[in-house]
Amino acid sequence: MAAATLLPARWPGGSAARSLGVIIKDLWYKASAVIEISNLHKSFGKVQAVAGLSLTAADGEITGLIGPNGAGKTTSFRVVGGLMHPDKGHAAVDGFDTVTNRIEAQRRLGVLPDVRGLYRRLTAREHLRYYGNLHGMEGPELEARAEELISCLGMTEFADRPAKGYSRGQELKVALARAMVHSPRNLILDEPTNGLDVVSSRAVRQLIRDMRDEGHCTLISSHNLAEVSVLCDKLIIIAHGRKIIEGTPDELRARTRADDLEDVFINALAQVSQ
Repeated sequence: MAAATLLPARWPGGSAARSLGVIIKDLWYKASAVIEISNLHKSFGKVQAVAGLSLTAADGEITGLIGPNGAGKTTSFRVVGGLMHPDKGHAAVDGFDTVTNRIEAQRRLGVLPDVRGLYRRLTAREHLRYYGNLHGMEGPELEARAEELISCLGMTEFADRPAKGYSRGQELKVALARAMVHSPRNLILDEPTNGLDVVSSRAVRQLIRDMRDEGHCTLISSHNLAEVSVLCDKLIIIAHGRKIIEGTPDELRARTRADDLEDVFINALAQVSQ
């Protein structure tokens, strides 16, 4: 079964009263899904979480954002998701600024957060209906999409059981399906296979590849370097809130003179500390 369609059958959110400027920008970006971060700064008190980070994740690519704990990955994702305002710089989804055009940016973005945050009394199917409603979906379209994701992610066995008592893997599947229910063209996936068994991890990786092949822009973060090595088309290593190096896995191996991606990572971080 296909993982997802590149574009929804109607304007995201289902609103017929979209402004002409928004529609024109939609047409401009229709062939080029993209997530952009430019000179991003964010501090929490005296702690500088992000310090001038710039990056672009393009359509038809899986971009991996990797770094040590505290490097600024989750903070950057929250800014892109419109959950946090930057102190300086900006982030955009398909050209829509995540502060000044937050709703339009969020329509085009699906997010798998580091904290899954399920409602314990809702079933998996009810989660998909609820989040589909929030994105303007309803009726047969929503039911068909929910069933597609339930089948694709192997959730049939527990789809109509309340989330209380779900395993970590089951929680992740529901959260991933929830992020994709509105067929977003751009995805942010924070540790997308964390807690999954081998079979489920393989299924999720194939789903991500399928979405790339359909033209989706996918930005992922993972501490599983072996996984990002085989999954990502481009890798961006960050530390202390800044970009250290970026390129394809093979380019990074050549530039750091390391065969293993773990050695690439360690060598890149060592250069920063010198």
